[in-house]
Amino acid sequence: MDTTVTTGVKENVWGGGNRPLGASYGKLMMWFFLVSDALTFSGFLAAYGFSRFKFMDIWPIADEVFTHVPFFHGNYPMIYVAFMTFILIMSSVTMVLAVDAGHKMKQKAVIWYMFATIIGGAIFLGSQAWEWATFIKGDHGAIETKGGRILQFVNAETGERVALADFAKTIPSERVDHERKNGIWFYGETALPSFSVNEVVAGFKANPNILVRTETIGEDGHKTLLTRQESLDKLANASQVVEGANLIHNEYGSRLFADFFFFITGFHGFHVFSGVVINLIIFFNVVLGTYEKRGHYEMVEKVGLYWHFVDLVWVFVFTFFYLV
Repeated sequence: MDTTVTTGVKENVWGGGNRPLGASYGKLMMWFFLVSDALTFSGFLAAYGFSRFKFMDIWPIADEVFTHVPFFHGNYPMIYVAFMTFILIMSSVTMVLAVDAGHKMKQKAVIWYMFATIIGGAIFLGSQAWEWATFIKGDHGAIETKGGRILQFVNAETGERVALADFAKTIPSERVDHERKNGIWFYGETALPSFSVNEVVAGFKANPNILVRTETIGEDGHKTLLTRQESLDKLANASQVVEGANLIHNEYGSRLFADFFFFITGFHGFHVFSGVVINLIIFFNVVLGTYEKRGHYEMVEKVGLYWHFVDLVWVFVFTFFYLV
């Protein structure tokens, strides 16, 4: 009598075989990482959204902040940001082509498409660094009141912003720094703005065609423009001159806007930088024929997933900061 008992081979893992969802272990772990990273970005953008909703009446208008284009002087709202977005999206296209070429085992095509992706990422990073520098430096300057409100200056006839340098008066006695020859060599003084409050106020009084614009947005969607007398009354509460934006002061409006801008765009920029570095490593492996020897280009596909995620996140960041 045959008493042999046969057992089936255990192959079911999550009911999908030993390759859940048909994905390799590496790609599955990449998806896990991207999901967790997506939740992180979602939290940041949600915090930005709540803060903007709370301070909606004083939130800076993107069209009045991001108006610069390298090597050109003038007002070009959102033009350069749109260029940056286009470059990043096109780098995602070249990454798709690199992955497709890898599936077909076309080494030279993978090399060229990955090279184009790296160049696109580098251009985006350089553009973002330039945008940060411009945002930090500022171009017009403003006055911050004792209550922390921002006062900007505009031409009464055209309604365009006027830079402090265009009307502020120079008062020599107001520009005194601590110097070693004065015996105060041990005291380090912070960098002074280009003009003092008194110089700005004196220049404003001498130019009747200039008015003050507050950071408060009216029902018409524009910042509130004060009369000449209201402008003088506001300047009586002036505390300091603000030039550009940082984590403490912001000539464009609410300080929270600058805080979120530096944090979220910086966090995304770090992801882009990491993607460029990883792409470079994979690129040199492709050139050396590493994946040809392995018989597949799965590493290109995995880094492609990360790169597409970075591009997708930028679409949301672009929408939140620049469009809405």
